[in-house]
Amino acid sequence: MAWTVDKQVALTSTEAVESIQSGRLKAVDYVATLIARAQALANLNALTVLDVEGALAAAHRIDKLSAQERAQLPLAGLPIVVKDNINTRGLQTSAATPALEGFAPARHAPSVQRLVDAGAILLGKANMHELAFGITSTNLSPQAGPVRNPWDPGLIPGGSSGGTAAAIAARIVPAGLGTDTGGSTRIPAALCGIVGLRPSVGDGGTQRRYHDPDAVVPISHTRDTVGPMARTVADVTLLDGVITGHGPLAPLAPATVANLRIGLPAPLWAGLEAALEQVARAALDKLAAAGVTLVPVEMGELLALNEQVSMAIALREPVEDLRAWLVANQAPVQSVAAVAARIASPDVRTIFEAILASTSGDDYQKAMTVWRPRLQQLYAQTFAADGLDALLFPTTRLTAVSIDELNGSSRVSIDGSAFIDEMAAYLRNTDPSSNAGIPGLSLPAGITRERLPVGLELDGPAGSDRRLLAIGLAFEQILGVLPAPTI
Repeated sequence: MAWTVDKQVALTSTEAVESIQSGRLKAVDYVATLIARAQALANLNALTVLDVEGALAAAHRIDKLSAQERAQLPLAGLPIVVKDNINTRGLQTSAATPALEGFAPARHAPSVQRLVDAGAILLGKANMHELAFGITSTNLSPQAGPVRNPWDPGLIPGGSSGGTAAAIAARIVPAGLGTDTGGSTRIPAALCGIVGLRPSVGDGGTQRRYHDPDAVVPISHTRDTVGPMARTVADVTLLDGVITGHGPLAPLAPATVANLRIGLPAPLWAGLEAALEQVARAALDKLAAAGVTLVPVEMGELLALNEQVSMAIALREPVEDLRAWLVANQAPVQSVAAVAARIASPDVRTIFEAILASTSGDDYQKAMTVWRPRLQQLYAQTFAADGLDALLFPTTRLTAVSIDELNGSSRVSIDGSAFIDEMAAYLRNTDPSSNAGIPGLSLPAGITRERLPVGLELDGPAGSDRRLLAIGLAFEQILGVLPAPTI
C-alpha cells in the first residue's frame, strides 16, 4: 500500500496501531510524517515541546520488533502528545508557566508510563492555559503563546487542555492526554470537534479511576484527573483500556441502543447559543430516531449546589496542592509565591491573587462535608429514580469565541445577552459533574452553519466509565465523526 501523507494523517489511533502491528506501515515513517505536520502547523501553538529525536528513536525501536512482539503492544507505534502539566521523564513539564520552563521530572506519570509501556510514542508536550487556570488556552507566556483552534485560528480551542485538542483536531497526532478539573478535557474536545473523557474521581481514593499522585501540576486533589482525548470514542476507549489495564470495548449492538434511557437535565439545556442549540437538538432527533429514549429531568438544585462546592474548593486546594507537587518533584522553585511571581497571563495572575488572599476554611469544610455530598446525592437519585443510563447535554453553552490576546480571557455575550465571565460561561455545564466526581464524555454532535464544532456530553453514575464509553460508541455510530478542519 502506498502511504501518502494524506492517508497517514487521516488514520485514527486504532487504524494506525493495526497498520503498524501488521507491518504495513513503518512507525518511523508515520512519526516522521507527523513531525513534519507539527512543524508545518507550528502557528497553532499546539505544542510547547516537539521531541523529534526521542520520537524517531522510539519509532525505530518499534520497527525493530518482530511481528509477534508488536502484536503484544496494544499501542504499538502510536504517536501521542501529553499536556505540559503531566509529568514526563526527561521532557519538560512546566504547566506552560515561566517559573517551571524547561523543568523535566525524574519519572513519567503512571498514566503516561502505561501508555509508553504499551508502545505509544511521545511526540511532544501540549500547550495549555497557563497553570491550567482557564478555559481558553490563551497562554500569554512568550515561550508558549495562545493555542489556536484549527477550525479557525482566530478562535479559542477551549481549555485548559487546548493544545492536546488542537493537535488532535489538526491531525498532528491521533490521540493524547489532557487533564480535567472542571471541564478541561471536555470543553476543548467540544470546541475542536474531538472526543474527551473525564474519568471517575469519586471520593478521590479507591473510587479514582486513574491514579497519578504527585504526577500532575495540580489545581485540586479533589477534582483533578488525567483524561484521554482522541478523534473517536473507540480511540479514547483504547487509551482508557491501557491506562486501567482493561481491554478495548466492542461497539454496542443496535438492540442495546434501543433500550437506553438518557436523561436531559433542564438546567444544562437552558440559555444556550442559538446556533449551538440547533445542532444539539438535531442530534437528539437522530438519537431518538435510532430508538434511544430521551427523558427530561428537572434537577432544579443542580447549579445552586454546584456553586456552593466549586468556589470553596477552588480557593482552598490550589496552594497546598501545588506546594506539595513542587517539593515532591524537586522543582526548580519550591514555593507557590515564586511560581505566582512569574505568571505571564493576566487572567491567571488575577485568579492567583484571589487564591493567595483567600481565607475560606469554613466554607471549604462545609463544601466537602455538606454541599458536595448533597450534589452527589442529587445525581445518584436522578439516575436511580428515572432508571437512567446516562445524562446528555451540550458540553458548552456556546461555540468557540475570539482569542483575547491582552488578558487571556475576558467576558462573552451569548446571542446579544448581557456579558458574563468567559470561564463561568464555558464551565457551567461541565463543572457540576466534576464536583460530583462522576465520569463525563464529550463527543461531537455536529457543526454549525459557521462550521464550528458542537459537543454533547454524556455523564454517568460514579464508576460507570466503561458503560459510558460503550454508550458513546453507540452514539458515535449514530451521530458520526467530524471531518478534518480545513487548515
